[in-house]
Amino acid sequence: MNREIAFGTDGWRGRIAEDYTFDNVRRCAQGFAAYLLDRGPTEGGVVVGGDKRFASEHFAAAAAEVLAGNGIPVHFCGGGVPTPVISYSVVERRAIGAVNITASHNPPLDNGFKVRNEHGGAIDPQGLREIEARIPPIEQVKRLPLAEAEAQGLLRRFDPAPAYLAQLARLIDVQPIKDAGFTVLVDAMWGNGAGWLPRILAGGRTQVIEIHAERHPLFPEMERPEPIPPNVDAGLRKLRELGADVAIILDGDGDRVGLGDEHGTFINQLQVYALLALYLLEVRGQRGPIVKTLSTTSMLEKLGKIYGVPVYQTGVGFKYVAPKMLEVDALIGGEESGGYAFRGHVPERDGILAALLLLDLMVRTGKSPSQLIEYLYSKVGPHYYDRVDTRFPNEKRPMAKARLDAARPQRIAGLRVTDVLTEDGYKFIMEDGGWLLVRFSGTEPIIRVYCETTRKELVPAILREGLELAGLA
Repeated sequence: MNREIAFGTDGWRGRIAEDYTFDNVRRCAQGFAAYLLDRGPTEGGVVVGGDKRFASEHFAAAAAEVLAGNGIPVHFCGGGVPTPVISYSVVERRAIGAVNITASHNPPLDNGFKVRNEHGGAIDPQGLREIEARIPPIEQVKRLPLAEAEAQGLLRRFDPAPAYLAQLARLIDVQPIKDAGFTVLVDAMWGNGAGWLPRILAGGRTQVIEIHAERHPLFPEMERPEPIPPNVDAGLRKLRELGADVAIILDGDGDRVGLGDEHGTFINQLQVYALLALYLLEVRGQRGPIVKTLSTTSMLEKLGKIYGVPVYQTGVGFKYVAPKMLEVDALIGGEESGGYAFRGHVPERDGILAALLLLDLMVRTGKSPSQLIEYLYSKVGPHYYDRVDTRFPNEKRPMAKARLDAARPQRIAGLRVTDVLTEDGYKFIMEDGGWLLVRFSGTEPIIRVYCETTRKELVPAILREGLELAGLA
């Protein structure tokens, strides 16, 4: 059955064995192959790998067979490889793109098909539409069995770790972190990030304790491998039990990072983005544009004014962030989901590098995570954030969209609305500089309601009014 396949915020995702099947993965790979062949020479080949979800290594092999069947060389790294490592491999091997089999932070029963360009970054929306348009019926897919592809030299297996580790060594000196004597709890969320930080930080006074490090596609002790509450709760309990200095929480494919302070309190992803920007601007003294999605923090605009750097806002997803980072040579780019990318690397989220930079921030300032938040707020003032996700059948989307299109509230939770942005969802800017955003997820049948405000007591009311605007309350 040749179902329609649509690429969302970050590639295509589906329910395993329902719509995410071997045939549909092969169809996606054929669409990507046709797109690459139409663009020009393909001798550089395509990097192919995947995560630790159910059968990801086999889905990756299926995609590799199709690329090889189209005469495109494949650099094959198999399963269990973090997304940033796959992305960096594109640049290191001078490939023309990548196929990454992962559903990132989605629920256990999902899997996905991500594509990357020659920069190792997300392909822009126009490129994704062009790939979609080339996805054929299964009868038109070309395949070359893996063994034959390998025998013909069209598929070569490689270990991506050495080149990636060498790249990290160019970007950050980890010796001070090793010498700091921290106790670092790493929650790998049963995913691809397992083993990397213990390997990088071994050999010093700092102790790295890793949990949820085995492969377990059902992701026990969490709803999904997404580094936000309640999924982080088990890791934060372990931090309190151990008396660790900090918790580093990596998502299922290792491209996002969450942070817990020394008390076991979650530091939300907007705070983390502001801390990373502060680190680069103040501690490292670097300058350059900041790129952010519209769903992340207004603290970045305040930091931009303090340090004299421009801040650019995009739609949600790295398919918008990555092209903008390349266009403006951004210092940092990121989004509300906990994914951050850095200049001098690849325009792709990297949870492993972000974790090392956050640890280096602790070393260089001598401050604990909670003290870092206090220091950040001394610069930009307190900011409070929350998000509500509600499952939302696609058939109800037109009705909710019509309500939101017509919505023109004068006030939200008593705060005057000063502007409405509709480039990707519905964002209502409020007089305190805070905002409410309502948008449909590009990867799941979910409607998301987000807010940030300078008044903590207003967060529940702002979220409630967001749900009401969409007809959900």
